[in-house]
Amino acid sequence: MNWEQVEGKWKQYSGKVKEKWGKLTDDDLQQIAGRRDQLVGKIQERYGIAKEQAESQINEFSRSLNANLSEPETIRTRTAGNKS
Repeated sequence: MNWEQVEGKWKQYSGKVKEKWGKLTDDDLQQIAGRRDQLVGKIQERYGIAKEQAESQINEFSRSLNANLSEPETIRTRTAGNKS
């Protein structure tokens, strides 16, 4: 999933962001408003990590969103195969 999609659905994904980075406050999430550079900065600030580490974590998070989106399809395919 590209970050523009996350930004466009920020309200949906902000809960997952908070699960991943629990030190981010609701105010932080509102301020970030889906902007990747703002998220990088807040993660750096709250966790005391380098920009590269924060970006790496966000890239991993984005990849996990992709995996979660395709997971129900995989489950449906397996379930359909088991019903035969």
